[in-house]
Amino acid sequence: MWGADLENELPDLFPGYESVTIEAAGTGFYCRIGGSGPPLLLLHGYPQSHVIWHKIAPLLDKHFTLVLPDLPGYGQSSVPPMTQDHWPYSKRCIASSLVEMMRGFGHERFFLAGHDRGGRVAYRMALDTPDALERLAVLDILPTSEYWDRMDRTFGLKIYHWTFLAQPAPFPEELISSSPIHFLEHTLASWTAEKNLTCFSEAAMIHNRAWFRDPDRIAATCEDYRAGATIDYLHDKADQEAGNIIQKPLLALWGGLGIATSVDDPLSVWRPWCPQAIGAVLDCGHFLPEESPHETAEHLLNFLLS
Repeated sequence: MWGADLENELPDLFPGYESVTIEAAGTGFYCRIGGSGPPLLLLHGYPQSHVIWHKIAPLLDKHFTLVLPDLPGYGQSSVPPMTQDHWPYSKRCIASSLVEMMRGFGHERFFLAGHDRGGRVAYRMALDTPDALERLAVLDILPTSEYWDRMDRTFGLKIYHWTFLAQPAPFPEELISSSPIHFLEHTLASWTAEKNLTCFSEAAMIHNRAWFRDPDRIAATCEDYRAGATIDYLHDKADQEAGNIIQKPLLALWGGLGIATSVDDPLSVWRPWCPQAIGAVLDCGHFLPEESPHETAEHLLNFLLS
């Protein structure tokens, strides 16, 4: 498998952690697992992998057993097939698969935190399978339908990649594949507070560059955004129309110079989705776990252990 072939060539950012690939609902999830205590599932975003958590894992794994998967098509997990309805990349499908994965590890209930695309999987899981969760945190996102419904000049400039990556295949993936590392590094740098790559360790960047060279994985990440523009949006709107809300305690964290600050008050956007939501702004850009790891870990621990 891709994960098995690649693993020995990459820096180990989680020494002492297990490396496991587990099949769940047809996807082979590559995971790092370590620590002790109740299970905490940590989900990464675009264009990254589980390595986003390497700076804060040592701050969390004294309190939790951390499960760090790569999302489908990202990092070292398998690449689901592309379909007309984008179902395999829908957040509902991925959330359901991850619940099955956690049960495969023996975890019927668990804590959850997700950054970026992983945050979208997290709140979808909270809506669809709340009994699997204790508490959840979402990092630097607003609900998917909220972004699309607010798409104007300001939003379009800030999250242009939403409309670009969601274009029909194979247009965006072919453009990205012509210069994948330039696209990757520009994207990462442009979403940080400092507008450079200094917050990312070189070892993490080796991981990022390794998988983002693969055309099939570039296509998978585009399919993730196509799902966001179509089936994910419809799932969100259906929940809104039905009056469904997130019943579990929710913490929203965002960077003062992040993407969620496309609105003046991100927490006011989350409250109709989860009336008991609490939130905080951090002094960083979009990549909270790497730009502000200690502050992010402190907020997560205070919330998850309360």
